Amino acid sequence: MMSRRVCPVVLSVTVAAILTAGSPATAQPSAAARGPRVSTQSPEVAADRHVTFRLRAAKATEVVVAGQWSGEPAAMTKGEDDVWSVTVGPIEPGVWEYSFRVDGLQMIDPGNPAIKPMREPRTSILQIPGQPPLLYDFQDVPHGVVHSHTYFSKSLGRLRELAVYTPPSYNQKPDERFPTLYLQHGSGDNQATWVVHGKAHWILDNLIAQGKAKPMVVVMMDGHAADRSTNGPGGNTGAFERDLLQDVMPFVEASYRVKPDAANRCIAGLSMGGGQSLTIGLNHLDLFAWVAGFSSSAPSEDAVAGLLGDPAAANAKLKLLWIACGKDDFLLKRNEDFIALLKGKGIRHEWRLTEGTHCWPVWRGYLAELAPKLFQ
Repeated sequence: MMSRRVCPVVLSVTVAAILTAGSPATAQPSAAARGPRVSTQSPEVAADRHVTFRLRAAKATEVVVAGQWSGEPAAMTKGEDDVWSVTVGPIEPGVWEYSFRVDGLQMIDPGNPAIKPMREPRTSILQIPGQPPLLYDFQDVPHGVVHSHTYFSKSLGRLRELAVYTPPSYNQKPDERFPTLYLQHGSGDNQATWVVHGKAHWILDNLIAQGKAKPMVVVMMDGHAADRSTNGPGGNTGAFERDLLQDVMPFVEASYRVKPDAANRCIAGLSMGGGQSLTIGLNHLDLFAWVAGFSSSAPSEDAVAGLLGDPAAANAKLKLLWIACGKDDFLLKRNEDFIALLKGKGIRHEWRLTEGTHCWPVWRGYLAELAPKLFQ
């Protein structure tokens, strides 16, 4: 009969634990003696839309929470177990950015896994669904799929990433081809931001379910194409254009069932991505018949000289040139100058001057307004 052997190390630890269990110097206090554990849940959303934020920061002297829903940061108070907290609200339904400032240092909420994708992440996401649900809320409708791709960009000589949304009917209709929206983010963000924070996939799902938008494939690239050490010809927009035209479009059209013609392609974006979209789209109307910019870093006259030099040809090719900006956006003057340029040359366009600043609540609304216009 085989004997059982006991590992000496385990045995010594077990004996030591038994010998010291009753020692006053090492005994741990009971749960009752410790009292109720202080919650560190953050954010905690109540039914009345009041929200409590918490952060454990033992050595901090000042902690505030700054949120997109309010112009003023809310001071947090230090309580038991070194947990700082504050309750604010009620906060209106929406998708909001917020961050903590700990002794002047801006940081994400470590208790919240919802982080806005950025080049330098520093804001967390608070989503409060509407009643009834808002257009960018998750609703009980058929949903599409968001695909993540890593690819080698031959034009740039390095690995890059992109996200592709396919509509709910994509897998249900294997013989159907779909139009494509190339949708770009702004300078602080990346290829994931339009989904994770912009909720573009839910906006499209809901509009398609309502019969307001045509099913479409949406391609979201990383807009930061230029190497930081050397921008190369055309700077970041030039590098992005090479990657888009030489690498991404061929990849998308080989990998997805999309219609490969200008009438079924749109390029649109916000801020930096709006500048990229307007510059590239208006210089390649043979590839993009639909062009849009949200709060754009609008191109200069020289950057679209070809468009301005032949307005009749541009009008014949363009299905829609759609430009929008908020009244309190710091890029408003630049957009107004660009609109004046288009008007002066007689180039057809739609101009939307709205309420709002340079922020995602405005841009979600622009996507919701643009999408039903596309590919009609």
